[in-house]
Parts: sequence; C-alpha cells; structure tokens
Amino acid sequence: MDAALKQLFDAQGGVATSGQILALVSRYEFESVLKTRYLERLWHGVYGLGEPTDDMRLRGLDLACGVTVPVCLSTAAALFGFDTEQPADLHVLNPPRRQLRNADGLVVHRRDGAPLVMVDGRAATTPAWTAVEVARALRRPRALATLDAALRSGTCSRGEMWRAAIEQAGRRGIVAVRDLLPLADARAESPMESETRLVMIDGGLPVPDLQYEVVDGNGELRRLDFAWPEFRVAVEYDGVDWHSDPEAVRNDRRRRLALQDIGWIVIAIVFDDVRHHAWDFVARVRRQLVHAQAA
Repeated sequence: MDAALKQLFDAQGGVATSGQILALVSRYEFESVLKTRYLERLWHGVYGLGEPTDDMRLRGLDLACGVTVPVCLSTAAALFGFDTEQPADLHVLNPPRRQLRNADGLVVHRRDGAPLVMVDGRAATTPAWTAVEVARALRRPRALATLDAALRSGTCSRGEMWRAAIEQAGRRGIVAVRDLLPLADARAESPMESETRLVMIDGGLPVPDLQYEVVDGNGELRRLDFAWPEFRVAVEYDGVDWHSDPEAVRNDRRRRLALQDIGWIVIAIVFDDVRHHAWDFVARVRRQLVHAQAA
C-alpha cells in the first residue's frame, strides 16, 4: 500500500473517505487496493483498513458525519460490557443538526430526552436506560439475561434500572421488564444461566442460590450454578458438549461423586433441556426437592 495512504489511515484510526484516498492515489490504484481486500467499504464513500469492527464502523460513521455519533440500544450495551444479543446492526442516535438515515448494518433512532453519558469520548444512552430499553424488545428469558448482565457489569444498579423503567413508562414491553427487575441477579454468569433460572422460577420452584460455594468430598471448593442448600440439591448448566471428551466425562463423574459423598444431588442440564424440555427438567428438580424434604 502507498505510504501516504497508509499514513492517512493511521492518522484517522483506520478510516478514510474516498475523496481523501483519491487525493493521494489514482482511481486505478484505489481500485487495485480494493481488489486486494486491504480496504473494506464501511459506508457510502467511507472505507476502513483491515477487518471491519464495530469500533471501526463507528469511526467511519463519525468521519462521514463530521461529528461523533451517539449510540444506543445494543451498541451502547456493548460499550458498557453487557450486550448479550450481539446483533449485526449498529444502533445510533441522530446527531444534532444532522440527518442520518438507516442503511445496511445501521439503524438510526430518535430518543428525545434520553439521558446520555460519555464513554471513551462517545455519547451513549446511560447504562440503566440502555439495559431497560434493550430488555423491552426481547423475549422474557433474554430480557432477564440483559438485566442480569447489566447488574453484573457494575455499570448500573437495580435502583437506577427501576428509575429508567419509570422514565420509559407506557412504552412497549415495559410492563414485562418491571416484572423481571426484582428477579435480576448480578451473580448470573451467562445468558443461558439467566434463562435457566427463569424457567425454574416460572415452573414454581423455589428461587435457587446462584454460584453457591461448597467444599466437596475431595476437599475441593466447588461453585454450583444453582443450589438449594437446605435440601442439598443443585443444578449445573453444561454449556458445551462434554460428552464428546472422555477426560471431561471422567472429571465430571469424579466431581459429582465427590458431591454425593457429602450428601448433594446434582442434576446436569444442557441447552436442549432449557429451550425444548423445560417442564421435564423442572419436574426432575421438583422431585428431588420433595424427596430431600421428606427424607
């Protein structure tokens, strides 16, 4: 690549307009570079050097607009570290005195009065507002996963999300979010753990302790995904197909036996149990709780 062209991209965070590029090289050279895939078209008239990331796409949008573009919804959630959905589109707010339009990979919103905060030099809707707004558009299990992740990120509190929910009163999905807020828990370590917990609560099981610590029969400290300590019953969510790994199977059996040695029953579940056989696994847990209570 031409040295002057490389210097331009380096100076602008990996982005440049077609006009800037053509001021340094001929159109033939420009098209040659595009064919080598060194450059990627980000937006109309804006190009990026290397693999396009969301950050690069935002910088390209800033360059096209001449101002730093504020972000909202999942794009803001990603800045705060609690984007559980990872959609392909960027979600931005229309900058003052600009007229951005939706495009492939870009959704432009108007959020008059939405509270903003600066994150690494970019305005974004506040964490609590963002969490509630994202959750409003999701199915209940994924909405709870977002609320859990927002609390876990440490960027907002439950009280702040309550206030954001009040500020968004009357908007679609807000009633479901308000119902879920009391259930939100920062201890949930993955979206599927959040979904699993909601299935158990909806199924009428007692609310479990999350990430409960216990020393097993081997003297090792274990953290159980979901536990009812008074009954010595636990549920463990397996996010990977450990059955394909004989060593993982042996280790898992060893851990479960070590918990049985101290009187714990551990029920293992996987994705299919949560999404497609929820009531079967809930019934399995209920039977163990009833049996433990009667013992």
